[in-house]
Amino acid sequence: MPIQQGTTHAWTKSSYSTGNGACVEVKSPSVRTVAVRDSKEPQGPALSFLPEAWGAFVARVNSGDSTTGRA
Repeated sequence: MPIQQGTTHAWTKSSYSTGNGACVEVKSPSVRTVAVRDSKEPQGPALSFLPEAWGAFVARVNSGDSTTGRA
């Protein structure tokens, strides 16, 4: 299930997680924040992104583009 901006307060494991321990979790507790963390370190740090930046990242990953656009 995709997260909903501003209404997903609980951490949600990525649908691409395969059970091998290499998982990310995301949540969006406010409309201006998408938080991401490593599921193996639930008490560890989390990264926060603007929804536009997170959406651009996800779109690029989904397209198979692994380049950063930088030389």
